[in-house]
Amino acid sequence: MTQLEQIDRNFFAKRYRLFMIAGGAFIAAWAIHQMLSLVFLSITLFAGAQVLYLVWTRLTAKTRETEELSRMHFATAEALATAIDAKDQTTHCHVRRVQVYAAGLGKVLGLGTPEIAALKAGALLHDVGKLAVPAHIINKPGRLTPAEFEKMKIHTTVGAQILSRIDFPYPVTPIVRHHHEQWDGHGYPDGLKGDQIPITARIISVVDCFDSVREDRPFRRGMTRDEALAFLLRGSGTHFDPNVVELFIKHLPRFESQIAALGLPQQLPPTDVHEPLALSEVDMTQTRERGCYMAYDQIKSAHQEVYALYEIARTFGSSLDVKNTVEILVDKVGHVVPFDTCVVYLYDELKGYATTAHVAGRNAKCLAARCVKPGEGVTGFALANRSPINQLHPSLDFAGLEIEREYRAMASLPLFKDEILLGAVSVYSVELDAYTDDHMRLLETVTRLASDALSNAMHHAVAESNALTDPLTGLPNARYIALRFDEEASRARRTDRPFQVVMLDLDDFKIVNDTFGHKVGDKMLREMGRIIQGQLREYDFLARYAGDEFVAIVQELVGNQVEDLRNRIETAVSGFSLKIRGNGEARVGISIGTATFGIEGETLDQLLVAADQAMYRAKSSHKLEKVTREIAATESMVELESDNLASVSVN
Repeated sequence: MTQLEQIDRNFFAKRYRLFMIAGGAFIAAWAIHQMLSLVFLSITLFAGAQVLYLVWTRLTAKTRETEELSRMHFATAEALATAIDAKDQTTHCHVRRVQVYAAGLGKVLGLGTPEIAALKAGALLHDVGKLAVPAHIINKPGRLTPAEFEKMKIHTTVGAQILSRIDFPYPVTPIVRHHHEQWDGHGYPDGLKGDQIPITARIISVVDCFDSVREDRPFRRGMTRDEALAFLLRGSGTHFDPNVVELFIKHLPRFESQIAALGLPQQLPPTDVHEPLALSEVDMTQTRERGCYMAYDQIKSAHQEVYALYEIARTFGSSLDVKNTVEILVDKVGHVVPFDTCVVYLYDELKGYATTAHVAGRNAKCLAARCVKPGEGVTGFALANRSPINQLHPSLDFAGLEIEREYRAMASLPLFKDEILLGAVSVYSVELDAYTDDHMRLLETVTRLASDALSNAMHHAVAESNALTDPLTGLPNARYIALRFDEEASRARRTDRPFQVVMLDLDDFKIVNDTFGHKVGDKMLREMGRIIQGQLREYDFLARYAGDEFVAIVQELVGNQVEDLRNRIETAVSGFSLKIRGNGEARVGISIGTATFGIEGETLDQLLVAADQAMYRAKSSHKLEKVTREIAATESMVELESDNLASVSVN
């Protein structure tokens, strides 16, 4: 190889190396450039992914938060509805069934998702305003007065005001305000008519009414299914939207199947009644509901207690009869505590012991005539100490008595008012181990109310007795005659059996008063009342009419029986003499006239006039007999001493 060739080869080799280095450098530079772009792109993509992930995470969290808030929102509505249901003394499933009906009917009518959600919430909350209505009005056993009804009507506006402060994402407030509007415009609170009423409110109006009328309430019995449907049809076109009524009745079997599938009344419906819960969700729901039911029962029990005590106070306040009051007491005790036997004893301070006034339940016959002294048995211990007793064994109250089954528990509480002992009430149970503190608290409340009512009834009985009793003779007075006459007249018309009004007037009573003074005259009147009463039967009636006149009402005397009665009374009276200081004595005679109901008249005034006329005819006859006897006595007797004349009894 020549030197030139060698030089060319070296040059070429250098050029090749430079080219390779340059190419490598270019490639390296290109690769670096591409790598930087890729890295930048990767970083950009990674950063974008991170941003998207953060946004997605936040959106997911926000969605979960919204769903949780919505769930809590609805759960709060359910809890509030439960409290309202408990206050209303209805079954706790009323609003749940209404919810199923309303949501189902809303879907039938093609309402949107917000309206369906509003129906579900509105079904729960439509009566939230009843929290502002007194319980005694809500649960009143009878027709509301106009004033009470006006108070009840505020629950629509109050409910709307309460819910207007909550930012519902669906229209619940119009349902609550307008669910008592009527299709014909006669509803409340705004008197809306026809399509002016929101469709959701029209739906609630129909389904709420259908379910409500089927439940027993304090003021009425529940309707049957057919009766409730007939009620809706009668109101269709006036109270209710006829289209809503028609669709509801058409689809009712499907709604009822859904309710049955949900296990109502034991289980609450899920939020969407068309989507069954998974098994684990069912288990969780049932676990949660057990606690809900316990709270519900406690709320309902508290309201039942308030209502029961209100009813007891109201009922006691309407009674002024002792017998009726003790019967009410036994009945009301049964509303607050369980018992197999309940006995009310009334204490007689003069006699020093209490006697059975009323008994209900087991062993009533053997307890009906029982007398208890203070300190005798458990009841006697309560009487003696004037304090409730529930720690002693019931057998102490039944010494010497044969009873059907031994009692296991008892409680006895005294009845007293202003330190005056009135009696005691004792309850006995064959099932309970003991009456609890809660039982005793309720019994003490009832007995306090009963004591007030019983005291009033006793005072009323005394006042009534005084108003109808003659204070001198102790016999009924003229006012009582009218009451007894009305009873006898009703009986006579019912049985077609007569009775007699008898007028009795003492002869020469004025002579006794003038000769011996009014004290002797008063004593003579008392004795005459006793003697006449002794000639009558137990069920005949005798009253002091006025002065020295008496009136008797006797049953079913016919023919000679009337004359026999007259003769017996005249003989008994003429045979009596009232001993007066030393050897003196006072005597009177008696004149009697009778009138028969249905013959001499049919009113008390008519019969008194007829009997009075007959009595004066008898008195005239007696005076004639007296004159005849006096003439005979004058002819046959020498002179009589003046003091003997004063003591001679003239008939």
